[in-house]
Amino acid sequence: MAGPCSARLQGDVAAFTAALRTLVDNPQFSDVMFVVGQEQRKVFAHRCVLACRCQVFRGMLSQAPVGSQDSSSSIPPQGPFILGNVQPEVFLAVIEFLYTNSVTLNSHIALEVLTSSVEYGLQDLCKLCVKFIKDTLTVEQVCEALQAAVTYGQVDLQQHCLAFIEGCTAAVVRTQGFRELSDVVLARVLRSDRLAADELDLVQAVREWAHVSSAVLERPVPEVAALPVRELRLPLLAPSELVTLESYNQQDLLIPVENIAAAWRAHALRKGSGVPSRLCRPRRGTRPRDHHRHLEPHAK
Repeated sequence: MAGPCSARLQGDVAAFTAALRTLVDNPQFSDVMFVVGQEQRKVFAHRCVLACRCQVFRGMLSQAPVGSQDSSSSIPPQGPFILGNVQPEVFLAVIEFLYTNSVTLNSHIALEVLTSSVEYGLQDLCKLCVKFIKDTLTVEQVCEALQAAVTYGQVDLQQHCLAFIEGCTAAVVRTQGFRELSDVVLARVLRSDRLAADELDLVQAVREWAHVSSAVLERPVPEVAALPVRELRLPLLAPSELVTLESYNQQDLLIPVENIAAAWRAHALRKGSGVPSRLCRPRRGTRPRDHHRHLEPHAK
């Protein structure tokens, strides 16, 4: 006699998701509340959903109430939990994902939702955010996206952002986001051979970035710019351009004197001797100069 058969059958996923979506921020039957953002927006949730979907929430919701004498109390905290450093719209996007395994994103919150997804350990939400950011990337947003990608170790997004910057470098360096890059991320951008901008324009862009960073960080220009300046390819500049560069440099000391001297030496010796080979390679957007033919073949 044959044994009993069993099977797991799938119902209507869309209907199930729609039903769960009605519970998002719904005070009916909720048993936990958050007060979110500077607006102190109340957000209602259900601890069983949050706890089973997110380890961070499970830990938060299982802690003893503030002021409890017994740290092992079985009475779960009722809240409200104060989350002052996150926008309500961002937090609601996270909650929506936890309830429905889907998320509603827009370009204003996508990066912050990505940040929250990393903080809450939600890898699937992180992947959705990265896909949305890649699909909707703009000149104005690409530097902020690259900064976030580096900060949170999103290698795929880093590569996508860098390729985007390489395709429209001249426009990107004029954005506010470019001026807000960290020195580490800016240096990473400047290492690329495929930037679609001339070296003289990149030097000027770094100078403007450095003055902004100096004012924000309250540190001297040469100090904040030390890392990115190492990636500027000064031997690519013509002698007349180096003269102008020295004139500007007397005012802010952006570039170490030895870097400029190395560029002059490359001109005098008609080769890149003593200069790292990467600093003698023309980029994709480099305007040709007569002396370039002497640099790359002899660079060491």
